[in-house]
Amino acid sequence: MNRTGHSLLLANESVIEAARGGDHAAFELLVQPYQHELVVHCYRILGSFEDAEDMLQETLIRAWRHLDSFEGRASLRAWLYKIATNACLDGLEARRRRGLSTELYGRGDPHAPLPHPLKDARWVEPLPEALVDRQPDIYPEARYEVRESITLAFVAALQYLPGRQRAVLLLRDVLGWTAAETADILDMTLAGANSALQRARASLKGRWDRRAERRSAALDDQQLASLLTRYVAAWESADAAALIAVLREDIALTMPPFPVWFEGKADVGSFLEGFLFKSADPFRLRLVATRANGAPAFAVYQQDPAGVFRAAALHVLSLADGLVAGIDDFLCFDDRLFSRFGLPSILD
Repeated sequence: MNRTGHSLLLANESVIEAARGGDHAAFELLVQPYQHELVVHCYRILGSFEDAEDMLQETLIRAWRHLDSFEGRASLRAWLYKIATNACLDGLEARRRRGLSTELYGRGDPHAPLPHPLKDARWVEPLPEALVDRQPDIYPEARYEVRESITLAFVAALQYLPGRQRAVLLLRDVLGWTAAETADILDMTLAGANSALQRARASLKGRWDRRAERRSAALDDQQLASLLTRYVAAWESADAAALIAVLREDIALTMPPFPVWFEGKADVGSFLEGFLFKSADPFRLRLVATRANGAPAFAVYQQDPAGVFRAAALHVLSLADGLVAGIDDFLCFDDRLFSRFGLPSILD
């Protein structure tokens, strides 16, 4: 070890000792570098950004209470992942499985009234891109790229795996931990961890096609910009025909928290022309580009009767064959969703 590395090790040990002595500022200094990646890890396991934030706090509480048990045989990062992973597995027992609206609910009739919105979320929630950008590039053994592993479709597919299989697959194939490290994190035997990984890979393969996911993103920058410009213009002018023109024939439009979704250009067009674009007079939107789950997204603001543009929805898009193949339209009934994305609730 060189002199610089030795100095850093001594400095870290001194911070750990200070934290063990009750210095909470020292503890915050220790755990701060890992918080963003831990919340994304919890999100992949739970399918909910809100639950992941809660689980991060539970992880930090457990770490603070049990800092004396950290012996330094594994890295601090591995120790925190062990706490976070097991906290999430404990939490799964009290939660219903989440999924995509297209999996959870029936296809809707665009001519029928919308059902009442659900109060308890069962769908996979969107993840702000800012957290994805902060993921460390330290996964040489990972099978999946960071953005590939946080798409809505991938996270939804994970939710069908039993908890331990879910955790093993994430630790090995997404985070690049070794088999021995994974077994230690989950208190499993090496053989048990390897067996769980093989079962998880087989199950995931049956629910998620990474080749289709990669093909869907095969647009160059100019093509993508043109497509998204047309998408925004269609919504902002309430032009159903122009919007339909940028959609794939098998387009799926979901609208959490409404337990319904529409499939195909004909049904989506009927819903837009017969209901949505007539729901206000005038129907005026403004779309602000953002990103979520490694995909193009838009913060949608709707003009109220006083002329103020207020938070209305977050669109997360799926693309394929140069067109929009899916719109996950997460509707806002309060400011929480936009707040998590760092977006204003009112557009100036």
